[in-house]
Amino acid sequence: MNRFGPSVWRRFSSTSSSPTFVAKPAPVKARHHVQIPDTSFPHGYSLTGVHCGVKKNPSVLDLTVILSTSSKPASAAACFTRNAFKAAPVLVCQDVLEKSAGRARAIVTNSGCANAVTGKQGLEDAWAMVKATDALLPKSETSEDTNNTFVMSTGVIGQNLPISKILSGISSLVPSSLGSDFAAWERAAKAFMTTDTFPKLRARTFNLGGQTFRMAGMDKGAGMIHPDMGPPTNSGQLHATLLGCILTDAAVSPQALQSALTYAVDRSFNSISVDGDMSTNDTIVVLANGAAAGETKEIEEHDPLFPAFRDELTSFAAELAQLVVRDGEGATKFVTVSVEGAPTFTDAHHVASKISTSALVKTALYGEDANWGRILAATGSVPLSTPIDPYRVNVTFVPADGGTPLPVLVRGEPELVDEVRAKEILSEEDFEIKVDLGLGSESAQYWTCDFSYEYVRINGDYRS
Repeated sequence: MNRFGPSVWRRFSSTSSSPTFVAKPAPVKARHHVQIPDTSFPHGYSLTGVHCGVKKNPSVLDLTVILSTSSKPASAAACFTRNAFKAAPVLVCQDVLEKSAGRARAIVTNSGCANAVTGKQGLEDAWAMVKATDALLPKSETSEDTNNTFVMSTGVIGQNLPISKILSGISSLVPSSLGSDFAAWERAAKAFMTTDTFPKLRARTFNLGGQTFRMAGMDKGAGMIHPDMGPPTNSGQLHATLLGCILTDAAVSPQALQSALTYAVDRSFNSISVDGDMSTNDTIVVLANGAAAGETKEIEEHDPLFPAFRDELTSFAAELAQLVVRDGEGATKFVTVSVEGAPTFTDAHHVASKISTSALVKTALYGEDANWGRILAATGSVPLSTPIDPYRVNVTFVPADGGTPLPVLVRGEPELVDEVRAKEILSEEDFEIKVDLGLGSESAQYWTCDFSYEYVRINGDYRS
């Protein structure tokens, strides 16, 4: 018996002769992959991406190797998943970072297998990848007692790596196999990919103290995206797998680099969500090799130049993080969720996260339905340091083209919404949801996407 009544049944039934909702395809995302001038890439790095056999298709790259070629070990920093089931490469990375006192020379990454929940064998395989990559470094620049390589893996959880294929792929590399031009960086970024539809690669130049430096990075991720990463110690910080690395030729001390990265991750990679699921492998690594710094001393946290470097890293990390959301599995929307007027940054961040992960909000986004009640329900469910006063809250839809914003709630009172205008804004690929809590001066942003039929299809047969 249809307890909803015949009219409602006709609306939602897949057998209706006149459906009111039509599935729409995701926009073409390849346009987000752009050519980058060789001069924009940082000095002192050599890298490549190759096929080693983790993935079945021989034309698909699945192994990335990145070497710092500067005369001294690079400063290193990293943030890792807080998932209790940390993958073997995460545990090994944490050990390398601690024992090297924040110095490293290389990064190795495989895609196609996450090496997560793989027990003792998984740890042995991750260490084998580290040692094989260490062997590519000049012997005069390495110590047998110190590991110089960070290792990352992404793909299916619960399966062992085809480690012999990976080690053969690493050992087959010779200096001429690696490069520093756009093609080499592009190959490295492509080898990160799993369900990604385009390689996520960016580079920029920036100035510090009258000197020009460069920063480049790559990341991957399209599903299982709701990172909660922090430094390997100090769990009191706010904090498909997301993997990423950022490389710069600036000179920054390990301690300052870790501080800058922790700040940046909170405002970038920890501020994105595709599906609300935290991975076992999430890792972001930064290397600063000082290759363009000359005899300039490393920037320390107390240095006047540190805030500028930290903000540059934060801006760059946000750019990389947003590419992950744009490539969200099946996503048709890229939505900025801005929460203003909060008592603290943490409060604003928690509210933005709740809105961004709400299945009801995300399905309404896909349906281009200005159902702002769902946004309010998500907002009101978050306990804050100062309780929400409903009569101070404002909600606005903001078009990305600079057009007139559309208020839907003003000081707790609903507006007479122009549904045609609301549909125009929500039919665009990019737009913003702005929530003003009216409780303070702090703010935070999250970047999210919608839930589509395609997302269900992709994840319904991911392993096959």
